[in-house]
This record gives sequence, C-alpha cells and structure tokens, in this order.
Amino acid sequence: MSDNDANARDEAGLPPAPEVVQMEVGLLQNFCEILFCPETREAAIVDPAWEVDRLLKEVDRLGLEVTAALITHTHNDHIEGVDALVEKTGAAVVVSPREAAAVSAPGRKMIDAVDGRDIAIGKRGVRVLDTPGHTVGGACYLADGYVVTGDVLFVGGCGRTDFRGGDSAAMWKSLQRLMRLPEETRVYPGHDYGETPTSTIGQEIRSNRFMRCATFEEFRALRERKRS
Repeated sequence: MSDNDANARDEAGLPPAPEVVQMEVGLLQNFCEILFCPETREAAIVDPAWEVDRLLKEVDRLGLEVTAALITHTHNDHIEGVDALVEKTGAAVVVSPREAAAVSAPGRKMIDAVDGRDIAIGKRGVRVLDTPGHTVGGACYLADGYVVTGDVLFVGGCGRTDFRGGDSAAMWKSLQRLMRLPEETRVYPGHDYGETPTSTIGQEIRSNRFMRCATFEEFRALRERKRS
C-alpha cells in the first residue's frame, strides 16, 4: 500500500468526532482524555492511570457513562488505572493484540485495536492507527479533526525508542504517517512535555525537530542521541 493509499484510508468515512476533555494526572505529567458522545453520554477514557477517582468524578460531573478504555500502549504509567476503571465501570479495554497480555484478565471484555478499526463511542467514534516505535503495539486514535497520539508524538517531541519493544525505524514510519494527516488536525499527546497542552499536525511539521528530519538517518541520529 502506498503512502497516499494509507492516508486516504485514514481519512475515509471517519465517524463524527467525540467531544474531548483533556486532564493531566499523576506525577509524570500524563495526559488522559475523556472522549464522549454528547447525544448518548457514552464515554471512553484514554490511558487511565494514577487518578482514576478524579477521572470518574469528572465523568460524573458531565453525566457520562464510561464504556471503554482506549490504550495507546502498555507502559505502566499509561495503564496503572485500568483495573480500577474496569472494576468500577465494566468498560471494555481497547488495545493492540501485540500488547493485550499486559491488561487482559479473566472475564474482561477486550477489543483488538487493529489498524483501521473504528471504535464506537455512542453515536461518535475514533479510528485506530497502528503506530509502533515507542512500543511494539503503539496505537493512535484518530477522530474527525483530532488525533490522540499517546507517546508517539508529543508537542515538540516524540517518544523514546530505547525501551524494550522500541524501534527507531518503526517510529520514523509512524511519524511519517501522522505527518500525512491534514495540517489542522489537533494533536492530544500522552504527556504534558511541550510549551502547550495540545498542538496541530501542521505546527509539529513546522517546529518539531523530530518531524523536521529529512531522512531516516537524520531522525535516527537525533532520536538515539536524545533520550527524553
């Protein structure tokens, strides 16, 4: 499949976008997103960790029902709260099959986050983008107008590739894929590491040094020199 074909597939027939509430949790500057359908009040929480009670308090304030946990990758700082969330809500866990063992449990509803799969959130939804590199099963969640990128793409940076399962070549390809999204696509990263909590694909193309690399060799030298 060509790059243009992949981009057309990413954008074709996206479901209406859920509303987004971004929250910083824990001591590692993690971001969680509450994605919800304003019509049905169904919601999904991205990478529940550290402060599940606080996340659920916001869910209650908004009058929502959590039906899914969307996992971008299974490093502990992104899944520490999965057990508590599922216990309190019965949410299904959406995760790459390559990393599902880290969050599976007897009787738990699991949904494979495979590339191109649409995940319904009430009458709204997001689409899975397979974006390995930081981990073997990294996933982004694309909506009509925004993308939740976990630790693949930060504001002004990208995820490390020297952890177990990391791969600089895979990260390069994943970033190239994100760069083909419309420039106005808003970026919701997995950590508050940048000058602003969110960004856009266009802004990152222009200012993110990892996305400004012209070749994989340039990217690899930069990524493997800077561990952050």
